[in-house]
Amino acid sequence: MHCKIRTQQMTANLRKNFAKAMDILEDTGFLLLQGQEIPDVCRLIASKKIKGSWWGDPLGTEIFAVSEMLSDHPDVTVTKLIAGKVTFIHRNLWQKLIVVGSARDDWQMKRLTVQGQFLLRQLDKEGCVRTDKLGPAFGKKPGDIARELELKLLIHSDQFHTESGFHTKLLETWEHWRKRMGLRNTSIEARRAQNFFEKRLEEINKKYSGCGRLPWQ
Repeated sequence: MHCKIRTQQMTANLRKNFAKAMDILEDTGFLLLQGQEIPDVCRLIASKKIKGSWWGDPLGTEIFAVSEMLSDHPDVTVTKLIAGKVTFIHRNLWQKLIVVGSARDDWQMKRLTVQGQFLLRQLDKEGCVRTDKLGPAFGKKPGDIARELELKLLIHSDQFHTESGFHTKLLETWEHWRKRMGLRNTSIEARRAQNFFEKRLEEINKKYSGCGRLPWQ
């Protein structure tokens, strides 16, 4: 009986926290998994700053569940847009995100490693690739090279479990992801899209006393 009640309470609590997270996303467009720069899932659930990894927190299981629910939601995607951290992005901002990511501006291409350039060329040719399918040219940790491109917003990535139970990522060009998601193309310029994100983040920082920054800032 107690177990049943506890399960029902947990389900209700998860729904409540997920609803709160979606409300913030719909209002601001951004939400961190963990960080002090702007609103984040960890503080939303724990009502406090979590020091270190949230995995070891008593509410870690609930944080994980809400983050998975967000990642799986059809109106949410995940990038490293804010402060180089895991950032949930609402669908309303996807087209501007694609424009910025596809621009190949100096801030994206400068100081890109040889392996990063090679992976980007491979993606341009194939459209998408799984990190566990990358060849020996990328060394023992291809995920590190993928993160380099993620931090520069050069690619879109989705994490998932393989058939054998291991974590891997699907890496895609923004154009490949745009078509896969059924999004129409847009004629907005990259600088205009960047200005939009800068203004939106400035408003969020002011509202929440935050210090979020974008990759090109």
